Amino acid sequence: MTESGQKLNIFKFLKIVISSFLIVALLLFTIASIRTLSLDVNVGLQLARWEKTNNLSLVIDHHQREELLANFKEAIRIHTVSFSEKKSNTTALLQFDRLLRKVFPTVFSSSLVHHELVANYSHLFWVQGSQHDLVPYLLLAHIDVVPASEADGWEAPPFSAQEIDGFIYGRGTIDDKSPVMGILQALEYLLKKGYAPRRGFYIGLGHDEEVSGFKGALNIVRIMKQRGVQLSFVLDEGLAVLDGVISGLQGPAALIGISEKGSATVKLSVSMVPGHSSMPPRETTIGILAAAVKRLEDNPMPRLFGHGPERETFEHLAHKFGLPMKFIMSNLWLFAPLLGRILERKPDTNAFVRTTTAVTMFNAGVKVNIIPSLAEAYVNLRIHSAQSLKEVLDLIQSTVGDQRVKIELVDGFDPLPVSSADEKSFGFQIIKKTVLDMFPTVTVAPGICIGNTDSRHFKDLTNDIYRFAPIWFKPGDAQRFHGINERISKKNYEELVVFYFSLIQNCDIQKLPEPHSSVHEL
Repeated sequence: MTESGQKLNIFKFLKIVISSFLIVALLLFTIASIRTLSLDVNVGLQLARWEKTNNLSLVIDHHQREELLANFKEAIRIHTVSFSEKKSNTTALLQFDRLLRKVFPTVFSSSLVHHELVANYSHLFWVQGSQHDLVPYLLLAHIDVVPASEADGWEAPPFSAQEIDGFIYGRGTIDDKSPVMGILQALEYLLKKGYAPRRGFYIGLGHDEEVSGFKGALNIVRIMKQRGVQLSFVLDEGLAVLDGVISGLQGPAALIGISEKGSATVKLSVSMVPGHSSMPPRETTIGILAAAVKRLEDNPMPRLFGHGPERETFEHLAHKFGLPMKFIMSNLWLFAPLLGRILERKPDTNAFVRTTTAVTMFNAGVKVNIIPSLAEAYVNLRIHSAQSLKEVLDLIQSTVGDQRVKIELVDGFDPLPVSSADEKSFGFQIIKKTVLDMFPTVTVAPGICIGNTDSRHFKDLTNDIYRFAPIWFKPGDAQRFHGINERISKKNYEELVVFYFSLIQNCDIQKLPEPHSSVHEL
């Protein structure tokens, strides 16, 4: 073959390759464009024929408003602090018990409600339903709070429940006394109006959630297991309504947590014979351990964006973004790696992308002229839903790569199972309907909790655990959670009461309607 013939064949080959590439690119672009224009996973059951119910309405008058706010403020003023697994303010917990009995007399006296104390300070309520074939559900919250000190820079004393510009300030206003008081206040109103549920339900109030819930929530679970209880769903604290928090999102979004990241605390340690600082070895315990820690920080866990429930979150929100983000988020099957690289640039969004690694403690040395015999570091990891605890420990071992560094698991657990969020998911759809009835302009989406709640203890009692309360977060409000100036607006607390008032009644339907697309409605 002549040289010109060879060049011609090469040219034809390149032409075919380029043409094929352009055809594939055009095809992908066409598919992605169609999906961008058509994807709206939020329609769901909104246009379907819901079972008719005669829900009671709640119009809160001035006297009731003053009373419910006074009750809530009194709850905030009680120092129900959990300091550690072994230390909590039991005097305050008993005081809180007396408060509940005083301000919710109908709840504690109704023949429909069975109440019992669990582990001395937690509460379990059973509200009997008229239709025993309907599977019950559980509303979960916790009484205890984390410590707070006015010296940290609070605008109002953290247990004062002081009002500033329409907000009530105090530890527990968000986490988690607003759901505690809101649930019981809603039930109090319902019972006073003569309400009797068709579907029975439980209310669980733990007293040690902030220190893992091993006494409160775990004992509630034990009691329910002994009684053979199985639950339709569990609703606990977790995510919220985000307004202006997600950059580029048009309008507020209510994120309902359908899973929680796993957690692990790992101890790294290096030991050697101590010595005098005047004759140091080439490497010390501190140097060896510091190098190991640096390797962990320089080599983060693998990027897993799109392999967990965060994919559903972004797909549900996609239609509320402008271009080009709408195009990208509607097509995570194609763009997940790209979006993952964008999200990992910021700490708050990096948590969606991978298992996070945080070195939280480093201890070594007792004297300036002594080379320490022991250096220790503690690493806290929040495990992505697509990974297991074992996989994370294996990666730590390989990344550290130094046999002189001892690696020990202090405690840990796998990510929680992912709860359902489709059109057949009773709990998710009831919560969603209740949110949209109250806030029609809000976009509802499933989400992932990067922290952990008491609800994780209930995974043997149900397949569906949801983490949500209709607390509105503006930019900067998330930092108030466990931080300074925790607060909730008076209006928002009232909305919580109305939310639970409606949710309880919405749960009385026999079953969900058929999806709109299945009933052939126009």
